[in-house]
Amino acid sequence: MSWSDLSDSDTAPKYVHLAEQLAARIRAGEWGSGKVPTVRDIAGRYDVSSFTASRALQVLRERGLVVTRDRSGSYVSAIEQPVPAPARAARWAVVTRVSPGPWQVASEAVVKVGFERVAEEGTFAVRPLELSAGARQLDAERAAEALTRDRPEGVFFLPSRVSEELCRQDEWFLAGCRRVGLPVVLLDRNLRGQNRPLDYDLVASDHFDGGVRCTEHLLALERRTVACVIASPTSTHSDRLAGYLYALQTAGGDRPVRVIRVPEHLDAREAYPWTADELVRAGADGVICYQDYVAVGVILELFRRGLNVPRDVAVVGCDDLPIGHSFALGVSSYTYPSEAIARAALRVMANRITHPADPLTKVVVPGQLVVRDSTVVS
Repeated sequence: MSWSDLSDSDTAPKYVHLAEQLAARIRAGEWGSGKVPTVRDIAGRYDVSSFTASRALQVLRERGLVVTRDRSGSYVSAIEQPVPAPARAARWAVVTRVSPGPWQVASEAVVKVGFERVAEEGTFAVRPLELSAGARQLDAERAAEALTRDRPEGVFFLPSRVSEELCRQDEWFLAGCRRVGLPVVLLDRNLRGQNRPLDYDLVASDHFDGGVRCTEHLLALERRTVACVIASPTSTHSDRLAGYLYALQTAGGDRPVRVIRVPEHLDAREAYPWTADELVRAGADGVICYQDYVAVGVILELFRRGLNVPRDVAVVGCDDLPIGHSFALGVSSYTYPSEAIARAALRVMANRITHPADPLTKVVVPGQLVVRDSTVVS
């Protein structure tokens, strides 16, 4: 049976429709007073996600149609209780802290689009975490408490990579979420810190794979000196750097390593020319930038220095933001798989809610390399 066999014309979430189908089978006595199928079995039979199947079983528990026994599974209830009104659609909070700058809105939109594409799984309130410089711990905890007004089931959070001060604010905010009972899944990067262990579940783009694919692409174009630009001590940058180093090592040929670490105190107007100067000094003929807006800024600065892109220097960005294909010279980029990340984050969240004591997990979702004019000479 596929999901198309379940769908009605109304706007109720999938799990509500699925719960109705399962309830009808219970009332028909299909499982008697025995065990109902597992989440995995339901998901496979009806061609839905494990999260949708889990939510449908939760609806049946709320209606008193099934009971769950620890480490045993779900069983048909011995006494069928009155059926309440259909459960409300799941609500979720999606909170972002994107680096400030001219492309902040576009970067936030990439995350938002991913959750808009999984709207059948619930309602997602996407908002930035607005804490001013110098905000206190109490302010961050109040921001977490304010989320509870919408009665979300949990919080998906994209932390800041900018500074130690903002990292402390993120930590206070997450502690506030924990205090009010909101489970958290981090999006795309761990909390700031070099080799920082996980404190929360994390679902991210596969930045290691991105580093590998981008480097292999440039090497295949016979670029001899490939550089990798990084900035903050975050998992996104360290994972991509690891992929870059791995690709250079496996390619052999004693290829030079050129890691360009952008000083964090530089703003965009200072960082782009500084990076271009470092690339020229390093003799790089290929470069991987940690985001598309950085790639565009570096390309402009290379042009100002009389260098041609891609003939003299091939440039690759990351995340496939709109800016990368808004000009005549399109930017090759490793995509941010926003919808797949949102779906994976929902699965991880469902597991965390169902099994709160499970070990923390990191799930990576691969993107794709999109090749444009910034690397291929026409």
